Amino acid sequence: MDDAVPAVKTPTIGIVAEGASDQVVLQFILAGYFGDKDIDPNPLQPLRDATGKFESSGWSLVLEYCASENFRRAFVNNEYIIIQIDTDVSEKHPSYGVPHQDANGPLSCEKLVEAVCAKLVDKIGAEFYEQHKDRIIFAVSVHSLECWLLPLHWDDSRRGRIENCLKSLNEQLAKQGYTIHDKDSARYRRAAKDYAKPRVLKERWHQNPSLKIFVDNLEQRFQRGFTLSDTT
Repeated sequence: MDDAVPAVKTPTIGIVAEGASDQVVLQFILAGYFGDKDIDPNPLQPLRDATGKFESSGWSLVLEYCASENFRRAFVNNEYIIIQIDTDVSEKHPSYGVPHQDANGPLSCEKLVEAVCAKLVDKIGAEFYEQHKDRIIFAVSVHSLECWLLPLHWDDSRRGRIENCLKSLNEQLAKQGYTIHDKDSARYRRAAKDYAKPRVLKERWHQNPSLKIFVDNLEQRFQRGFTLSDTT
């Protein structure tokens, strides 16, 4: 076990995500964060069917799930619930409806994440959210979760990109003999696996802006020592 982060009892965590590949990446990040390589979060959205395959996925189903009774019931068996959603199409679809800019120009990553979180709270319901907010952790990826993988595969400014992240990621992965396509979970697993090493995650979590926000959210709950003073 990588000893940069001492292992502790890992809480039960449910994941609401756009797809199976997103759940894979989050699992590796959580493994590195908690120092628990055997962590096995509960998939809430999308669910696995009887054969182990994941069912329908997408941003619209994340919003739908947050507004459902299934979301509310999930707190019975999960101490915490992580909600992951990308922002790439947030301004293109009225049912998502979160623009990337305001009257002053493009929103900062932080402001865009705040706006998406507000949308998720609206779907959850303000009263229920207020009762359970300490158990809800938002994982808003600007503009896609592939951006969170860039710090593992680039050592320059491309680590912090929020646009065209899949293209940038595949440029490096091709040098390793493969690329990511068709949301193939096995390829995402290969690309993200080093985040399960606490030393690697502790070194790189702050290098992409929305990944930093997510780990900051984890720190607010669990205080595992992932601070910028430790990584700079």
